Amino acid sequence: MIAAAVAAAPEASSGLPKRWYVVHAYSGMEKAVERNLRERIERAGMQDKFGRILVPTEEVVELKNGKKAVTERRFFPGYVLVEMVMEDDTWHLVKHTSKVTGFVGGAKNRPAPISEAEVMKIVNQMQEGIEKPRPKVEWTVGEIVRVKEGPFTDFNGAVEEVNYDKSKVRVSVTIFGRATPVELDFGQVEKV
Repeated sequence: MIAAAVAAAPEASSGLPKRWYVVHAYSGMEKAVERNLRERIERAGMQDKFGRILVPTEEVVELKNGKKAVTERRFFPGYVLVEMVMEDDTWHLVKHTSKVTGFVGGAKNRPAPISEAEVMKIVNQMQEGIEKPRPKVEWTVGEIVRVKEGPFTDFNGAVEEVNYDKSKVRVSVTIFGRATPVELDFGQVEKV
């Protein structure tokens, strides 16, 4: 019984469970870090010690020249999630990758992993963004906005209603001392 456990021990140490770690990268360089990490893992032959590499992004809808455009937005800029077995060689590989500044959390050379639940929350948020992209700018009822184009240019007003499906907002603008509701496109107003 004990001999079987001892014999299995070397196998268990090489098959250590992969955990998720947060890696800090230069802002705007998250995709480059992901690509650099994949190349370095491949060259070092450490594919068995690494799992998935995630750059947390979501799709957002923005208005460009009056047309809806879906773009990708990072919701944790400057961070990359790496699933890996934490050992000296894997730590060095990640730490010394171009555009990586280090790990987040834990001791200087022994970072703390994040839980699977936290990772699943991020993955779910990424999935929601793909299925139903959010608007780039979010409006709230009661918020004061300025009209930047149309017949009410430079008027300020309070948001009364928001329709994300049609990309419209109803704003109460004061004209000659009277509050008048005006329906405008998202692109016609800006936050004050």
